[in-house]
Amino acid sequence: MPSYGDCQTAEIDATPERCFEALTDYEHLPSWQGAVRSARVLERDDQGRGSIVEYEVDARVKTVRYKLRQVYDAPRRLASEYFGGDFRDFSGEWRFEPVDGGRTRAELDLKIDPGRFVPGPVRGAIADAVMKRALKDLKAHLEAR
Repeated sequence: MPSYGDCQTAEIDATPERCFEALTDYEHLPSWQGAVRSARVLERDDQGRGSIVEYEVDARVKTVRYKLRQVYDAPRRLASEYFGGDFRDFSGEWRFEPVDGGRTRAELDLKIDPGRFVPGPVRGAIADAVMKRALKDLKAHLEAR
């Protein structure tokens, strides 16, 4: 079965540290990430950070559930390795690069293997729900403060 990937970027009026902190505050993600219905930390690392996180996401065509192992390189990178759920594979990473004026270039790079053929329009809806909305919501959340 084919896997699908995409990379999206946005410039955000916040530091890389603020971007990283917002995305790793898992318990509060559903309050500002529109597609995230729930995010539950199942395991923590020795620094108290979520190491395995279970997500429930409204992908518009269906609600999907999956677990990710989080890999930290604070504050520049947050990577995720698939740990089970509704996909065959799901991995990706957020990258944060500082730009002039205390702003950040945020990049979300995802690869998804649903384990079956997904028609183009459905694939587009999933990409929109998972990626474009995630970046847009992060930007809105941080710039509203």
